[in-house]
Amino acid sequence: MSERRLYLDAGAGETRGVVTLDGRPERLLIARDGDVAAQALGARVVARVRRLERASALAFLDLGEGPDGVLNLTSEVGRLVEGQAVEVEIRAEARRDKGASARLIGPAEGAPRLLAPGPSLEEQLRRFDPAGEMRTGPVARSMADGARDEALQTVFPLPGGGSLAVEATRALTAVDVDLGGRPGAEAKRAARAANFAALGVAARVLRLKGLGGLVVIDLVGRGHDTPALLGAARAAFGPDNPGVAFGGISRFGVLELTIPRRARPALDILTDETGTPSILTQALALVRALEREAAADGGGRFEAVASIEVAKAAAPALGALTARLGARLSVLGEPGRERGEFEVARR
Repeated sequence: MSERRLYLDAGAGETRGVVTLDGRPERLLIARDGDVAAQALGARVVARVRRLERASALAFLDLGEGPDGVLNLTSEVGRLVEGQAVEVEIRAEARRDKGASARLIGPAEGAPRLLAPGPSLEEQLRRFDPAGEMRTGPVARSMADGARDEALQTVFPLPGGGSLAVEATRALTAVDVDLGGRPGAEAKRAARAANFAALGVAARVLRLKGLGGLVVIDLVGRGHDTPALLGAARAAFGPDNPGVAFGGISRFGVLELTIPRRARPALDILTDETGTPSILTQALALVRALEREAAADGGGRFEAVASIEVAKAAAPALGALTARLGARLSVLGEPGRERGEFEVARR
C-alpha cells in the first residue's frame, strides 16, 4: 500500500509544503511573501468586467491586483456587461501565459477587492493526509530542498532501468519513455515493463512539477496492450481526479491524456521564462543558506556574496531573517558574478 507523508517548511520569504509518496516527493506547494491573495485558488473576489469577447465566449475580469482573470460565458452565466461588478471564485490560478480562471457566484457592488482568501498552504497540504503527522524543522527543510531540485530536473530514472524525460511547451507536456540499457532477455517484455513503470513515475513527476493540460506520453516498443496500459494509467493518475480524461494509444505508440489545471505550477514559480531558476528562487536559496549557517553557529556573523540582482531580490527575506536572528547576517552584491552562484562565509 502506498504511503504519503506531509512536510511543512516555513522560511524567510517563503513557505513550502511537500507530499511524499513512498519516500519520493510527489507534490511541491509554494507560497511566497508578496503573493496576491486575490489570485489564489479558492479566493472569493469582487471583480469588474473589463472586457467581453462574445466571439470567444470569454469575459476578462479586473480582480483588483495582478493579471486579469477569465470567465467563460456560458448560458448559466447570463448576460454580462462591461463595467459590471460580479462576485467570483478563483478555480484555476494564473499561469505564465494565462490569467486565473474564475467561476461566477453572482452580482456584486463596489470596487474590485478580496472578499475571502483561499485555503492556506498548510490547509492545502492537510487535504492529502488529514490525519497524518505534519513534519517540520530541519527534516522538512531538507525534503523541500530535495523536492525543488527534482522539480527542476528533466530526465528521471525508471525502476528496473531506462528513463523518462518530461518537457513542458506552450501547447502540451511531452513525456518520452526511453528503454535505455534496461536488462531483459526479451525486448518486448522489457519494453512492456518500462512502459508500466513509466506511467507511475510520470504521474508522480507531473504532480511534483504541477503540470496539467494536455499530456502526451511517447511509449516504447510496438503492439501495446492498450487495455492493460490504460488501466495502469487510470490508477497512476487517479489522485489527479476529478477531471482526468484519457485518449487511446495511437498507432504511433502515443498515449494522450488531459489533467485539470488548478494551482499555479511549481515549475512556473521556480523558474523564469527561459526555464532556469528565477532570480527570486536563487535569492531565497541564498537566504536559506545564511539561515543554515547561523543556526549551526549561534554567535557567528556571516556574509553571502552573490550577483547584484540576486542580492537585491534577497533583501526583503533577509530583513525578516535578521529581525529574528539579529543583525549578524548580510548579503553583498558583486558585479560580474553569475546569477546562480553565491558563497556564504563567516566574517
